[in-house]
Amino acid sequence: MNKKNALYAQSGGVTAVINASATGVIHACRKHSNVIGKLFASQNGILGVMQEELFDTNTISNDDLTKIMNSPGAVFGSCRYKLDNIQQNKDQYRRIVDVFSAYDIEYFFYNGGNDSADTCLKISQISQEMGYPIKAIHIPKTIDNDLVITDNCPGFGSVAKYVAISTLEASYDLKSMYKTSTKVFIMEVMGRNAGWIAASTGIVNYRYNIGPHIILLPEVVFNETLFLIKVEQTIKEFGYCVIVASEGIKKENSKLLSSCGSLDSFGHIKLGGVANVLADMVGKNLKYKCHYSIIDYLQRSARHIISKTDLEQSYSVGFTGVEYAISGMNSVMPYIKRISQEPYLWDIDYAPLSLIANKEKFMSSDFISQDGFNITQKCYDYILPLIDKEEYPIYKNGLPEYYILNQNILPKKLKEFGK
Repeated sequence: MNKKNALYAQSGGVTAVINASATGVIHACRKHSNVIGKLFASQNGILGVMQEELFDTNTISNDDLTKIMNSPGAVFGSCRYKLDNIQQNKDQYRRIVDVFSAYDIEYFFYNGGNDSADTCLKISQISQEMGYPIKAIHIPKTIDNDLVITDNCPGFGSVAKYVAISTLEASYDLKSMYKTSTKVFIMEVMGRNAGWIAASTGIVNYRYNIGPHIILLPEVVFNETLFLIKVEQTIKEFGYCVIVASEGIKKENSKLLSSCGSLDSFGHIKLGGVANVLADMVGKNLKYKCHYSIIDYLQRSARHIISKTDLEQSYSVGFTGVEYAISGMNSVMPYIKRISQEPYLWDIDYAPLSLIANKEKFMSSDFISQDGFNITQKCYDYILPLIDKEEYPIYKNGLPEYYILNQNILPKKLKEFGK
């Protein structure tokens, strides 16, 4: 058999378990070495492909693979970069084809979220549009949990676990001091259009009845009057109030409550600072002492307290994606299918990228409480198994032993792009 090579790349905002997907891809390629010759990885996603900055993963030892699987960040580097359409900018795609040809690549695995699914879909079209045989598979990941079709997204379970634990511990802290000190604590979490991360903190109140008392979701229009009334009612009942807010909450006119005012490379408004806005609102109108926290990158990089379920699912979509590719599939994404709730059972299936790219999954109304400030039992039941079990990293001298890639970029075969 004339073996062909493969290329793997990581893209978008990382998760605490994206390297598990990388490990799954690498293990599967090694298992099917009769079909796949070498697996290359690009540095910093699709940019590394166009700039021909590639690693040879065959030189990574099995021991180092275990370390990679147990490390945060994106071991090969990630990027945010939007490819033009093939018809608009064929030079980009000619360059990609040139790199693929130079390294005899027939299989492409792109590990990312919504925007990455769009990139992978465009790469998959090279076969038809430019006559180069490629099988492009999107390996899903996103902490936002907003990819359609899949029951849940690899990466979400771990961020859900982290923010839920953080909310629980902060609630205990606030409850200890509220009589003579802070009465309101606000935690800002990620979530541009979908409130899954904020919603995941709601499982804490179901079990402990300690907070969060208010969850602000992008799916629910923010009403300042109702919000302040709810804060006041909560303090009268409990003596304190714990609030979790998605960064993307909006007013009636769809205007963001807070933004940084600039755009990212995909044209999205950069978010951040909604907790500060809410704290000022509470302080000025209700005169309560208020503290807030913007946990930002901490929530998606917290490998020390990941969900074991999430780790296993992240590995599985990577491994299965390779098997789909060598079976001849192109332009598909392996997704997680919930088979049973009790006991929680799941499997991997696939769907065409044309049904996934540039689409978002939002929280349904039956997951949100009637007053819009919390989650329902149905949402609790959905999230709970996704944060189950732990897979702690190895510790040495009090700190986790994480892996840093020290491999060199391969010598280039082509001229620099654009020259």
